[in-house]
Amino acid sequence: MPTNQRTRFRSLVCALFLVLSMLKGAAPAAGQDRQTAGLELVLLIDVSASVSKLEYRLQIEGLAAAFRNPVVHEAIQASGGIAVCVVQWAQRTYQYKSVDWTYLRLDTDALQLAQQIASMPRQTPSGQTAIGSALIFGLNELNTNSYAGLRRVIDVSGDGRSNDGFPLEQARETVLQHGVTINGLAILNEVSDLKEYFHSELIGGHGAFVMTADNYADFPRAMREKLIREIHTTPVAGNTNSSVTVKAQVGMTPEFQPGSVR
Repeated sequence: MPTNQRTRFRSLVCALFLVLSMLKGAAPAAGQDRQTAGLELVLLIDVSASVSKLEYRLQIEGLAAAFRNPVVHEAIQASGGIAVCVVQWAQRTYQYKSVDWTYLRLDTDALQLAQQIASMPRQTPSGQTAIGSALIFGLNELNTNSYAGLRRVIDVSGDGRSNDGFPLEQARETVLQHGVTINGLAILNEVSDLKEYFHSELIGGHGAFVMTADNYADFPRAMREKLIREIHTTPVAGNTNSSVTVKAQVGMTPEFQPGSVR
């Protein structure tokens, strides 16, 4: 076998081992009580080397501000309650759950989460961009928490293409096979066509979409509108139907337009 083929084979074997290791014991034990939530949401925040200290703070402050927003509070209440965790990610071994799973139903719940987010320290100052590895980490979080969401979503915020870790195509397929939707928030300060990349290579599942922020200063606006859209599309408990069946819809959903939420 040529050297390049051996290298590729070893990489695929390592990737498969990573998935199996992370998903080992992912299914909750039989009979385990799980609280119903309208939405289970993993928020993946980019802290790779391309993100400066100021840009990190703009992300965190923007995310915290979103959970202080009255329109977001209204969406949470209408959804029947949501479960959220926040994960910082960079290269293949750099994924950190910075805010553990938190159930939100009341305004006070969202305000407490906002306070936690605003005070969370940056977990790593550097690292490459391993979107695939971050997706697998997020999937493991969804499969091992104590909630049973009517919808399950992984949301990826980032400013670059994947260049490290688990192959993005395989990670995406694995996540979709578990019935999880992948949404993206593309920050366009470094890669002008990142929206197109997220559409073609990242997002998928029922109602999947990409939001864009022109730069990190625009991140708070984009994050607020993204959360409102995600939560508003959550089915109310007891009102599920066949339309919730997850299917890949890459590039099929138009970008959210400001002002379309009432």
